[in-house]
Amino acid sequence: MHPPDYDVGIIPTGVAMANGVLLTDLYELTMLQAYHEQQMTGVAAFEFFVRKLPPQRRFLVAAGVAQVVDYLADLHFAADELAWLAACGRFRREFVDSLANLRFTGDVDAMPEGTVFFADEPILRIVAPIREAQLVESRVMNLLHYGTLVASKAARCVLAAPDRLLVDFGLRRAHGAEAALLSARASYLAGFAGTATVEAGRQFGIPVFGTMAHAFVQAHGDEVAAFEHFARAQPDNAVLLIDTYDTERAAQRVVELAPRLRREGIRIRGVRIDSGDLGEHARRVRAILDAGGLHDATIFASGDLDEYRLRELVAQATPIDGFGVGTRMNTSADAPYLDCAYKLEEYEGRPRRKRSEGKATWPGRKQVYRCYDTAGVCTGDTLALVDDASPGVPLLAPVMRDGRLVGATPDLAAARERARCELARLPEPQRGLGDAPPYPVAVTPALRALAATVDAAT
Repeated sequence: MHPPDYDVGIIPTGVAMANGVLLTDLYELTMLQAYHEQQMTGVAAFEFFVRKLPPQRRFLVAAGVAQVVDYLADLHFAADELAWLAACGRFRREFVDSLANLRFTGDVDAMPEGTVFFADEPILRIVAPIREAQLVESRVMNLLHYGTLVASKAARCVLAAPDRLLVDFGLRRAHGAEAALLSARASYLAGFAGTATVEAGRQFGIPVFGTMAHAFVQAHGDEVAAFEHFARAQPDNAVLLIDTYDTERAAQRVVELAPRLRREGIRIRGVRIDSGDLGEHARRVRAILDAGGLHDATIFASGDLDEYRLRELVAQATPIDGFGVGTRMNTSADAPYLDCAYKLEEYEGRPRRKRSEGKATWPGRKQVYRCYDTAGVCTGDTLALVDDASPGVPLLAPVMRDGRLVGATPDLAAARERARCELARLPEPQRGLGDAPPYPVAVTPALRALAATVDAAT
């Protein structure tokens, strides 16, 4: 007996919501139909990991787990999605009908967001009936990959410019609206002070920062009028963009304007430089501001910045108090993707292992253990089977059981604090931007033996 016919007429013509269940690869659904027809309903264990770090990376920072939890908790096929599947001609009606009651009922273990990790270490494991665990592969990878990619890049900026204000400026060149929001979140998690993206502030509670655009200055008859109008409109945030025409001349105009504004109770809090030789301009502007008595006015810089440029400016002792970092951070320009995977490691209680050339996996459900020296610095990790306890602190923890959240929703403030502590505990070679010996990750004899056993049987 079939449920009522799906109304093909309600299929939307616009873009689907980001967490719609059809935001997946076609092969997930074609495999699900085959599983359905063969009555394959056993429990599967999949793990997400990064096969190898990009040449420019010494570590990665886990992010995106909160978005995965939200996605899994709401996993279902809406009526219009079922209607589309029924009408597209690829799937049998009985299979489509079976999807109407699909929900995520499995378990999730993960490294808490903000945890530093390395190659081959699983940061998330899903254990669920195979149709559930298989279906979510593409979206889970999409969320974990991007969050981790940006958080890892942002963390390098934080390490390159310690004690400087860092603000996400990435919205306008982000690869889509979702990317802009998630990069704002990931960079804040990694240690940025906030974002210029207002919606990220609303959704995630991230502090929002902003000044003015060159268009505002150009729209006015003269630069001083622009500065004066903006300061009166934003008396508590009078940070003025001074490089529209002549940076040093504009700084002098700020000095001349400051007494008049001060009489109205308005203090110029800082200036922003967005072009040219940022270091040299900052030195000259600092001298002008100090000579004019604006010792407490800050200098904020932006414009094609990344961790390498931040390191140069900090090393040159430039008098820049904060930086807006955008395009190169939220596209991870020097390493724009991670070689990540979501692989089946166990089915119906039996370990599984992929042996493809260059893409072999370790079988079975695994845990990562981390050891520290007496100063609290990481000394090495161990990759082990979950029932093979090893020295150190286990990194993967329960997140969902039977489709329900364990404890509180993953908290961004806690993840941010964890990232701060994790970066502080990194060995010095891993904290830098240059070449360094790889961080040691050992594989237990029991795991190696299991791999050999699985190989011999296949």
